[in-house]
Amino acid sequence: MEKILALTGSFVNVVLVLVGGSIGLLLKKGLPERVSDAVMKAMGLCVLFIGIDGALEGTNALVAVISMAIGTIIGSWLDLDKHINNAASKIEKKLTKPGEKAQFAEGCISATLLFCIGAMAIVGSLDSGISGDHETLITKSVIDCVTSIVLASTLGWGVLASVVPVFLYQGTITMLSGVIAPLLNDYTVAHMTCVGSLLIIAIGLNMLKITNIKVMNSLPAVFLPIAVCFFLK
Repeated sequence: MEKILALTGSFVNVVLVLVGGSIGLLLKKGLPERVSDAVMKAMGLCVLFIGIDGALEGTNALVAVISMAIGTIIGSWLDLDKHINNAASKIEKKLTKPGEKAQFAEGCISATLLFCIGAMAIVGSLDSGISGDHETLITKSVIDCVTSIVLASTLGWGVLASVVPVFLYQGTITMLSGVIAPLLNDYTVAHMTCVGSLLIIAIGLNMLKITNIKVMNSLPAVFLPIAVCFFLK
């Protein structure tokens, strides 16, 4: 029972993203395509801003460089982008009507990274597991709710599906908080945020159709600062 209560913050996060995403889907149905495209570009700019702002959290550029290089090599070797998009495409076919613009994979991946990257997800999950304090995660949940409204109104069902990886990510940190807390000090979390924010910048560029970066192939880079910071601090 105690372990379930420790996940309260993550449960609240899931519920509010589902609520916000559902509202966004209702709004999406009433938006003409030209308005939807305009909102998509506006969101791309906002995502770029979020990424740039988070990338400035890091104080040691070498941590980001090493993490991105090694992480991208690992992700590309495993071809994470292909496997994740193939899995998303199967779900997409079931949810997307004929002639409807398919964006499930983009919505799920974009929302997952936006909701998971950052200090609030990590610190909030640790607080829930160590002290039972859910304030940070609940605050994050409200922010994610608003974000999910906007994202779902442009990217569709995939935003709601992001609750699965978000819950698994935050829930794992909460359940293992006693073990991993010493590894996730402020310095390390700042650089995880920095590296993750670089991926968010890539998402923003993709949303603006400027690039076609395979963001998921760089996903392992987000976790490498845990090791890199240990040796470079």
